[in-house]
Amino acid sequence: MTSLDRPGAAAGPLPGGPRRRRVRTGRRAAPLPLLVPGLVALAFLLLPLAALLVRAPWSSLPSRLTSPEVWQALRLSLVSATAATAVSLVLGVPLAWLLARTNFPGRGLVRALVTLPLVLPPVVGGVALLLALGRNGVVGQWLDSWFGITLPFTTAGVVLAEAFVAMPFLVISVEGTLRAADPRFEEAATTLGASRFTAFRRVTLPLIAPGIAAGAVLAWARALGEFGATITFAGNFPGRTQTMPLAVYLALQNDPEAAISLSLVLLAVSVAVLAGLRDRWMTGA
Repeated sequence: MTSLDRPGAAAGPLPGGPRRRRVRTGRRAAPLPLLVPGLVALAFLLLPLAALLVRAPWSSLPSRLTSPEVWQALRLSLVSATAATAVSLVLGVPLAWLLARTNFPGRGLVRALVTLPLVLPPVVGGVALLLALGRNGVVGQWLDSWFGITLPFTTAGVVLAEAFVAMPFLVISVEGTLRAADPRFEEAATTLGASRFTAFRRVTLPLIAPGIAAGAVLAWARALGEFGATITFAGNFPGRTQTMPLAVYLALQNDPEAAISLSLVLLAVSVAVLAGLRDRWMTGA
């Protein structure tokens, strides 16, 4: 028996034969045509944030942030963003399940319409809400005449405006998680006698809980920073509809230092949101 006939003899290179060169997958130096515009883009994104920190009135910041007007706007922002996130969860999770788990005519069109608020100018969204839910709107006129409910220029209007622009973030996140989850777990539960809703509640929800949490955080952050749809549909009334972004816009005209102080609060919230999502969307060392 020759050496070639022995088991495992062909596993390694022949004596004296050519050896395979190992391909190094380490990081390499960036070429200059890519390095320069990349650094310019980084500076473009970081420079405004750095300017905000440099020009911040740090000495008077505590007194400005403890003023009643700031706390009023901050409290309204937190309450309305949380309520809008709750509305998005109650309505958006079932919608995401329908898009991910069922087949119906026009599903692609429905998905496109669901994501439309992501690219729609917020002011246009506010106008659309006003035409739909205003006192003379398509649905709002019936709400006003039948139930005496008026939504524009109220705190409830703030919640609806924020939910309109924030819910797509939740739907996209949950739908993606549902598509990645194995549907055979649901099928196994139904074969054991569970209803579709019981399988969704007891099996699917625990599986997609991380995706729901990430989508809820994104929706909450988007609702907290909403400006265009809120000021168009709900107005800018202190204590009732004036959220933090609206307060920043108003303070910028009269007291720029107060606007910077309020902007720092929103910047801190945004950084906290990114820190909470770092394990899901930030990778690499």
